[in-house]
Amino acid sequence: MKPARIARRRRALRNSLLALVCATVVTVTGRPVVGVAEAAPAPKLKPGKRCDQMYGVKNVPAGGLPQGDASRAVDRWDTYDYTNPGLQFDGLAPTRAQLEAAGTDYKKYDHSDPRRIYARFNAQKRWTDFGDYLKKVYIPNQGYDARGKAFMAKVVREMGLTGPDWICEKEFYFTDPDTGERHLRRLDAYNKRSREIVEVKSNGSPDGREKPADRAWAKNSGWRSYKYTYVFAENQTRDAKNFMKELKDSAGKDTLGRDRVRSYDYQSHHRGVAPKGTENGPYRANGTTMSPGNGTSTGSRGSGNQVINQSPANPQTLKEQLDRLGRTGQRSLMNRGLGGIDFTTLDLRYIGKGKGGKGLDYAFSAKSVEDEYAAGWGGQEKGNLISDAFFTWLALDPSTFWVNLNPDEPNRIIDADFGRTDAGRVLLEADLELKHDIFKAMDPETDAGRDFMNALPQRNGFPCWAGFRYWIEPETAVVREQDGGIHILDTPLKLSTVPQETTTQPPGGKGCDLTEAETQQSDRVLDRYITPLVSEKVNNGDYYADLRRVHTARVAAEWVRQNAADMPAEYRKIINSNDVKRWPLRAPHQDWTGKQVWERYYKAFTEGTFKYKWSNGEDVYVYTVGGVDFSKQPKADMNPVRFRTEQRYKPRTVGFAVDTLADDPNKQGYLMFGGNSAGHSESGTPGPTPTGTGEPTPTPTTTATGKPTPAPSDPAPTASRSPGATAPPGPKDPDGDLADTGSSTPVGLIAGIAAAAIVAGAALIRWRRRRTNTGG
Repeated sequence: MKPARIARRRRALRNSLLALVCATVVTVTGRPVVGVAEAAPAPKLKPGKRCDQMYGVKNVPAGGLPQGDASRAVDRWDTYDYTNPGLQFDGLAPTRAQLEAAGTDYKKYDHSDPRRIYARFNAQKRWTDFGDYLKKVYIPNQGYDARGKAFMAKVVREMGLTGPDWICEKEFYFTDPDTGERHLRRLDAYNKRSREIVEVKSNGSPDGREKPADRAWAKNSGWRSYKYTYVFAENQTRDAKNFMKELKDSAGKDTLGRDRVRSYDYQSHHRGVAPKGTENGPYRANGTTMSPGNGTSTGSRGSGNQVINQSPANPQTLKEQLDRLGRTGQRSLMNRGLGGIDFTTLDLRYIGKGKGGKGLDYAFSAKSVEDEYAAGWGGQEKGNLISDAFFTWLALDPSTFWVNLNPDEPNRIIDADFGRTDAGRVLLEADLELKHDIFKAMDPETDAGRDFMNALPQRNGFPCWAGFRYWIEPETAVVREQDGGIHILDTPLKLSTVPQETTTQPPGGKGCDLTEAETQQSDRVLDRYITPLVSEKVNNGDYYADLRRVHTARVAAEWVRQNAADMPAEYRKIINSNDVKRWPLRAPHQDWTGKQVWERYYKAFTEGTFKYKWSNGEDVYVYTVGGVDFSKQPKADMNPVRFRTEQRYKPRTVGFAVDTLADDPNKQGYLMFGGNSAGHSESGTPGPTPTGTGEPTPTPTTTATGKPTPAPSDPAPTASRSPGATAPPGPKDPDGDLADTGSSTPVGLIAGIAAAAIVAGAALIRWRRRRTNTGG
């Protein structure tokens, strides 16, 4: 080859390499390079699959969607089941040594080995208490996907999303016309022929990660011919209602003037169950709520236990936990419970024979709240009080159910055994509070107090009245005994008075000597002006809520006592045993004594607590003494016609509540949740023995047949999930708040009228006056 040609080729090669290097540099620095490289193609959208085929729905004709907002008829409210693999471990309570021995490499442990969960806890950074992590993160998250799929299958079947036109999990890009941003959206159900979209939620809230895509759809003119229906399994949260309104306003109406965005409240309550074969495995939880079991190998289980045990002890802890869950961006995926229940309204509303004759079923009632941060703490304290009081009423003889605050009787305050229980403490503290409330109601600075003073007998222009015993007793309570159980529907209380004197004198000495007619007059005046105000507090005031709780527990216990022959043997053994060692005063009241309360009262009685100034400068002092008596419990039964009319859905709701958290259609805004007392596990709730070698040594759960239980399959991504590029990423495993799914897509965190004869606050009321003088 000629030298000139060789030189030309070398120069061409050199220039080509230089151009390639320059192109590479320009590309790396991010500057546009025309004709050098093509952008990576967008990921292929998933075409979806026929809904009936995806969810195994056969022989169901296609149905129609509601043309506006709708709710399922109350008669159709129901439940559905789903398998939660995490529930087989709901009783885990490892020691610190067991946690440390598990390390952080959870993948080396089998799914049936609890050390896998210990290691996951060790690897995450957000939660410091294993019990909180287990109940509020791990177990809810393990069941979330299965719950969503189970509800979706139910909706497909019952709403008739069947046939070749209904496609599930089909993906689209929705472009926001305002920003130009594209959002990947996987639709739960899509029908091109009828131009309808259905989004299904197994709770009552939309997924925050899907909102941008839905907003883009609502504004996009290319989708104007489509309608969008949100189906909620539970009552819509405030966030859901606001978002539905936003979408409606943005999407507008169709050609017939109907909203293009609609919501359907389905009211179907989910029930999580442990995998088959692990229902009574060694790691199952057994609680003590309403159960005579020890809570280790035997005890109670149910929705009531779960929501009560999830409740933090105080508002600060609740806020911290809600904030922690919120930082994952997935708190809206959680079921109601944490922050959604006002436990100050918690009360026992049913107890009866269990299904299949095992144990006793029970159901609580409490108010649902919209503001997660406003309530939701103290559930364990209130639940323990109800359960402990129930067993106290069973164990002790009714003759001991009294307390007495009388300045003349420092040695007859409360029965010794009863005084070692929280039920006794609540009664005595309520009696003292009653006296304070009477004082406040008599204050002449208030309208009622001034009218009261003016209507009393007079001496030299000053009001006078005799000493009175003031107590609380029940109004006619409303219950219904039916189908082997008792529904406790209402237990109102009323106040009564009778004249009474004491030897111990308050400051100022003895007051007016009244005639019999004047004594009766002052009694009538008290009942007219003071009693209604105090009665309102007793029946609805926050302070007396614990008194009302132990009252309903007394009604339930008396029904068990009167029907002892039909009760499980473990309950019969407790009745009249006079043994309350298993239900003692709980912290922070473990050192409480009745004498302490009497001393507080005696000081107030003899030294004065409230001082009222009358118009002529005289001081009026008011003092009370009394007691509480729960020894009587009269009962009558509501007739069945009235029950069916006024409480038509109560038996069904109670049936739901044993297994799940259920809305109460007979009491709007309230939830019912409970359990059964006959839970048991094969060998308690042990932890695995650490090997000390660092090598995995699985300890699989075994069934009653001795066969190992299959490891639960890791759940797949939820059907209602849209893995778009705009969705905020969750924390990477194993930092800890997401389930180990085995998938590259993390699963969202889910996070008979019966009345206890209460004679509460028997009170001797005295007033004393003395003339004010400048010498003090």
